[in-house]
Amino acid sequence: MATFGSGPARPSARVRRRRLFAGIAGAVALLAVAGGTVAAIGFARAGAEARGQDAAPNASATPSPTPTPTATPLTAEEQLLATTSDPAACAVTFTGDGIADGPMLQTQGSLYAGLPIPSRDGLVFAGWYATPADAAAFAIPGRINGSELVVCADQRVTLHGAWMSREQNAAEDARIPILMYHQFTANPEGESGWLRGNYAFIGDFDAHMNHIATTGFYLPTWDELSAFIDGRLFLPNHSVIVTDDDADQTWFDLAAPVVDKYKVLTTSFMITAYRQDPPPNAYVLRRSHTHDMHRAGANGDGLIVNLTVPEIVADMEASYGVLGVKEIMAYPFGHHNETAKEGLRQAGWEMARTIEPGYVTIGTDKLALPTVRINYGMGLDALINLIG
Repeated sequence: MATFGSGPARPSARVRRRRLFAGIAGAVALLAVAGGTVAAIGFARAGAEARGQDAAPNASATPSPTPTPTATPLTAEEQLLATTSDPAACAVTFTGDGIADGPMLQTQGSLYAGLPIPSRDGLVFAGWYATPADAAAFAIPGRINGSELVVCADQRVTLHGAWMSREQNAAEDARIPILMYHQFTANPEGESGWLRGNYAFIGDFDAHMNHIATTGFYLPTWDELSAFIDGRLFLPNHSVIVTDDDADQTWFDLAAPVVDKYKVLTTSFMITAYRQDPPPNAYVLRRSHTHDMHRAGANGDGLIVNLTVPEIVADMEASYGVLGVKEIMAYPFGHHNETAKEGLRQAGWEMARTIEPGYVTIGTDKLALPTVRINYGMGLDALINLIG
């Protein structure tokens, strides 16, 4: 029983223990809550740092920039084709051991023009071929040059180069005939008069071109003949060059259609003061028979051997103005001398064809090329005896 005036009664020991335990439990709970909050903040900060972000609660994340794709560079062929809008353009690539020539543009459906002739110490270039197997075998049916039309797929084609030793080239001992035709006749009996021998019967000419086209002859271009003479390019013995003198009307009316039918590369030597006709088809090359020197001079010989070097240069430059090409010319009447040769050199001509009989070989004088004349009455057998 409580005593009045003695102050508040003290709690019992049991109550004090309960209060002690309650206080301890509360402190533990507060510490747990505080620890959890600190841990949560720590984990959040660590995650932000791992992501490279500011740990500040209100900081906004900055997105990484998207990398710009690197453009694939154009190939050399694609770069060439990008320079033209011509749908017939064809990028020609050259490949093979020791070949360093870059690609060039040609025109689909036209004759190849200006194909390179590479050089290599101690070796002779053996030509361009359609396949590596053709190149390895020097296979003439697979050899490609300016007598062939450009054929490409997807505006691209690859030519394969080949080489041979100088000894192999010399062993071929090639003798290249340059055939010389003049006028043509549809009369099997020929024409009358003193020029009768000039008129080849068109039936014989057809048989000649068929033989050349179907028996594996190689048709060199003039730049190839020049390189052959220098010993830089291999030409097979089964080669032939076909030419016409004067560009007579019978050439256009009778012979040119035969050339087109058999797709035989030919050269028409044109007297440009008298005729300036365009080529009658893709297989006819126009070259100079002089501008106005196809006439007799004061001594009765061809005018070219009566003129000075500057006069010859002037005439040949006039012819070039019509044809747009130099390279090879034919002497009128075959007449030439050292003055004529020097005039051609100074005018920029490299080669000239005479009427002297013979075959072109390595080392032949380029300004005095011999020829194989075709006269009236020379049928197929006669041609085979001359060129094989």
